[in-house]
Amino acid sequence: MNSSKSPGLAGFGVLRNTTCHTEKKISVFFSIIFMTVGILSNSLAIAILLKAYQRFRQKSKASFLLLASGLVVTDLFGHLINGAIAVFVYASDKDWIRFNQYNILCSVFGICMVFFGLCPLFLGSVMAVERCIGVTKPIFHSTKMTSRHVKMMLTMVCLFAVLIALLPILRFRAYQIQASRTWCFYKTEHVEDWEDRFYLLLFSCLGLLALAISFLCNAVTGITLLRVKLKSQQRQGRSHHFEMIIQLLAIMCVSCICWSPFLVTMARIGINESRSRETCETILFALRMATWNQILDPWVYILLRKAVLRNLYKITRGCCGVHIVNLHVWELSSIKNSLKVAAISESPSSRQTNLQPLSLMGQ
Repeated sequence: MNSSKSPGLAGFGVLRNTTCHTEKKISVFFSIIFMTVGILSNSLAIAILLKAYQRFRQKSKASFLLLASGLVVTDLFGHLINGAIAVFVYASDKDWIRFNQYNILCSVFGICMVFFGLCPLFLGSVMAVERCIGVTKPIFHSTKMTSRHVKMMLTMVCLFAVLIALLPILRFRAYQIQASRTWCFYKTEHVEDWEDRFYLLLFSCLGLLALAISFLCNAVTGITLLRVKLKSQQRQGRSHHFEMIIQLLAIMCVSCICWSPFLVTMARIGINESRSRETCETILFALRMATWNQILDPWVYILLRKAVLRNLYKITRGCCGVHIVNLHVWELSSIKNSLKVAAISESPSSRQTNLQPLSLMGQ
């Protein structure tokens, strides 16, 4: 069936010659397990982040917690919506012609796949940029990065992801049922039109760009913190800075490992439309790896907290019997001291006081 001639049956052409099969019982089992674990993990992470936000509402960590909460909430709804649709498709024996005659469910599934795929990657890069500004420019961060501005950034990121997801619909290009008949996405089989290539390359390039921004900003933040730690002998350590950068590095590593195969595969298909049985299985494997990103993200905030890291440090120290790191770094309760020291060092008054002894010496 030609989707351009029959809009109501758009996307069903792939159902004629399906070259990628999945075991129904195994696939339904894994879909239910992934959805349940993802919902429980993200719900627990949301509770932890909300509790932390109540403690740091008026402090610089509040902006980071708002962005992190937005990321976890997005992952939660991604598991809930995409997982429910996937389980319904498996339960209906993947008979798309029976329950999707007008391609409505496939379009909704494709929009959700694109939105809940790109939005967490965008939020991860925004979090990395926010923390980089907080470490390198604390005065600017404390005055400009308010909760209202962070909420505006969250809204803009979500709207941009929605726009990318709706772009094929606005251009009257239907999302396609994939060869495995279990999910919908951009056209990935017999890609000949430039617009179909453009959607695949746009999705993959935006995702890879978000990962690159996260890597760059986290590298700058980590180097800055290490330089400050090595140069400063004061005990106003930046415990919350280190806690947040550890979480960001973990998020970045998880995102790179989980999303890179899928993004690279989509880019490869966009450049070279040739498909094979191995390519279809590769797409399914890459898609399942990308699903793990939404499961592992919340555990970064559940496990890599200051209290958990302190206990892990004590256990490691007890097992090794050596003193590895000064524990006072994790005993500080606020970022306020570190920001105050940074603000004083960057303020014009401090610079004038530092220059006064030099001028007296010159006289």
